[in-house]
Amino acid sequence: QVQLVESGGGLVQPGGSLRLSCGASGFTFKFYATRWFRQAPGKEREEVACISAQDRAPTYPTSVKGRFTISSDNDRNTVHLQMNSLKSEDTGTYVCETGAWQCSGKYWPYRGQGTQVTVSS
Repeated sequence: QVQLVESGGGLVQPGGSLRLSCGASGFTFKFYATRWFRQAPGKEREEVACISAQDRAPTYPTSVKGRFTISSDNDRNTVHLQMNSLKSEDTGTYVCETGAWQCSGKYWPYRGQGTQVTVSS
């Protein structure tokens, strides 16, 4: 049984940083694409980072490019999301998804429960 567990969320002031982690049991990240998305009340779900399976190349939307970095630690079978220069609009529940063959894939069979990020002074 595959289980994804996110960690690292919390309360941070604007301009601060957080590092989220997504660990997996029963699954190996390096063979699949993995992405982070966020969900905030009253807002649409937004993908904030994706790392491909083939070359581990990352992709980001304009809203977070230059501030967020997704990375994969194959030895620890963990995917991280480093978030810098955080803004209030980054507030939301951050969820890790994986299992697709590529970042443009439509089928993402595995998802964690999410970790809350609150950016506020």
